[in-house]
Amino acid sequence: MANLASTYRNQGRWNEAEDLDVQVIETRKRVLGPEHPDTLTSMANLASTYRHQGRGIDALKLMEECVMLRARTIGTNHPDTLSSRTTLLGWQTEQLDISALFDKDLDV
Repeated sequence: MANLASTYRNQGRWNEAEDLDVQVIETRKRVLGPEHPDTLTSMANLASTYRHQGRGIDALKLMEECVMLRARTIGTNHPDTLSSRTTLLGWQTEQLDISALFDKDLDV
């Protein structure tokens, strides 16, 4: 199911990817636990799907949670934690840039 969701993401089929991503997370939480590395990978995937759907706030919140859980469970210097943290930082920077442009436009 996770592989099919990945295929949908690669094809830009975001709604279908989201449906499967949610199912994968729910299943992994139930079977593996909410802090299992595979569950957290699914969480990062869903955050990415949200972002591509234009759901930036949802994506940021979910990726923040993913980073926090990864740091706690596998460590702050683990490659998966660093990757998620880098992604989150990029999204936050983009959000700040957009906010700054919006604020600048309001001043005009």
